[in-house]
Amino acid sequence: MKNYEFRIVNMGVEELKSRFKRFAIDVAKLIGELPQGITNRAYSNQLIRSSSSSAANYRAACRGKSRAHFIN
Repeated sequence: MKNYEFRIVNMGVEELKSRFKRFAIDVAKLIGELPQGITNRAYSNQLIRSSSSSAANYRAACRGKSRAHFIN
């Protein structure tokens, strides 16, 4: 197993929110460019839900009243 070095970036709450939003928009554009088909439809639905849920989860975590709420 490789050792990975993780770099912690000091990023503000608003910047991260905007990056999550931009990610969801970019994924939506990518899905719009995919050819239509039964298989692609199933994968596209899952991809659009998962890309937008990360922003929703982060927003909910930011509304926590304490560090414990944020972690939970």
